[in-house]
Amino acid sequence: MSKKVQAVLMIAVSFGWLTAMAAPSASRPVVRIAQGALVGRADAQGVRSFKGIPYAKPPVGSLRWRPPVAAGGWKGVRDAGHFGASCIQPPWPASSVYDDDISNFSEDCLFLNVWAPARARKAPVIVWIYGGGYVFGSTQEPYYDGRSFAAHGVVFVSMNYRLGVLGWLALPALSAESPHGVSGNYGLLDQIEALKWVKRNIAAFGGDPGNVTIMGESSGGVSVTYLLASPLARGLFAKAIGESLGIASVPDLKKADHGLPSAEALGTWIAKDLHATGLTALRAMDATKLNDAALEAGYHAAGTVDGWVLPHQVVDILDRKEEAHVPVLIGFNAGEIQTLPAFLPPLPSSSAVYAREIRARYGDLAPQFLRLYPPNDIRASMMDAERDAIFAWSAERIVRDEAALGEPSYLYFFDHGYPAARAEGLRAFHASEIPYVFGRIGPSAPRLANWPRAQGPAEEALSRAMISYWASFARTGVPKAPGDPDWATFAPHESYMHFAAKPEVATHLIPGMYTLTEEVVQRRRRAGNQQWGTNVGVAAPVLPPPR
Repeated sequence: MSKKVQAVLMIAVSFGWLTAMAAPSASRPVVRIAQGALVGRADAQGVRSFKGIPYAKPPVGSLRWRPPVAAGGWKGVRDAGHFGASCIQPPWPASSVYDDDISNFSEDCLFLNVWAPARARKAPVIVWIYGGGYVFGSTQEPYYDGRSFAAHGVVFVSMNYRLGVLGWLALPALSAESPHGVSGNYGLLDQIEALKWVKRNIAAFGGDPGNVTIMGESSGGVSVTYLLASPLARGLFAKAIGESLGIASVPDLKKADHGLPSAEALGTWIAKDLHATGLTALRAMDATKLNDAALEAGYHAAGTVDGWVLPHQVVDILDRKEEAHVPVLIGFNAGEIQTLPAFLPPLPSSSAVYAREIRARYGDLAPQFLRLYPPNDIRASMMDAERDAIFAWSAERIVRDEAALGEPSYLYFFDHGYPAARAEGLRAFHASEIPYVFGRIGPSAPRLANWPRAQGPAEEALSRAMISYWASFARTGVPKAPGDPDWATFAPHESYMHFAAKPEVATHLIPGMYTLTEEVVQRRRRAGNQQWGTNVGVAAPVLPPPR
């Protein structure tokens, strides 16, 4: 600690800016960034953490539904020992495996957190983007602790971003306010602003601003695809990790497209349902009541193709080769749909009905579909079909396209079961890789109340391997783990890492899946009046004919 910072700290203590805090010590590290000085915490292993750092001004009042504005500074030394408030969201259903006990919510929520090794210097940086369907999510969730990555030499950052109607609403009146003539995507703009903060400030924590990896799961993984696609994020990251992401069709700002109404039309419908007379009235509404009412009215938060933040559908940007050309590590889980029942349509009454519906909807592709998803176990086939259309095809599409550009690209398949999950009838469910990736395994690891606990030497060994692969990829672009197999790039042999009992390299994941789904997506895109992503199997519209 420099003498100047020590002096600032002592003045701060004298004037009461750091109340109830000990004098500077190894357990109270201080970092100075452009905004001011921060005092964090250090654990017994020397990992330093700095929490609740504002990266943008509170998006309240007239700043509600506007792009984020960089946060100002402060006088004295700011205590960075606690998380900032989470963004407005409803509680999870109490029975959900994802239920948490986070209760500190506010519209003033644009904070981020940093974990750093004790003596980091030009260390690789990972920026974490949480999932939760753009409805739920918080950096406070117990699995998202960055200390295991810091112990592997990584400076780890997590950030809050706006959720629900507060983060993604599009309206004609909001577009009219914008110098770019657009609205929506505010949560995505928050993520970009956080990445700008990282570029400006992460060197002060020992991180390398030129070696930043974005990493997200579920809707956080979808955000990774948006950031790969957005020209506004260029130069803000060097690599990308995506867990259980999707590249489904999303609304266009101004026009109905791909079977979806425009984003502005959806927003207008929601505003009407809320009996709002205009933007002034909407901005005056209580944030929690507004968000809850929009959800009850059926609002679904998603990205918007606006020509500025997202110029086109992500798959169109991939086809144009206009995405960020960076190394990627992307994959999905075997049992994604087990804990996502909303994705599964009602089961047909019999195998015969199932097969008849598939033939009626998929036409010439029905034989391929039924080979992959046969009628002998309808529920299992429907879950696999949904998983592959949403997650598997998306992961492989991005990996294939980045590999075709010459970028090192890695695919994984998480197919791991453990006793506590099996007791609940679960295996490799959506997000179940997260405790392994974050090293939150064992009897003393914090967890969500309904989450089956993973513990034992085999689980700890798999977790060590996954953390090592992820951290190595962030460091060098090549995932390696001591004592475990070298992870082969996807090209040229369609290789992937199979995480089952232990990591194993394999080739040709789910043969026939990618070819079938790619053809389905291409036909729907050409028709221009059908979504792709979730309308699968017996819930699918009649597929357009081939060219």
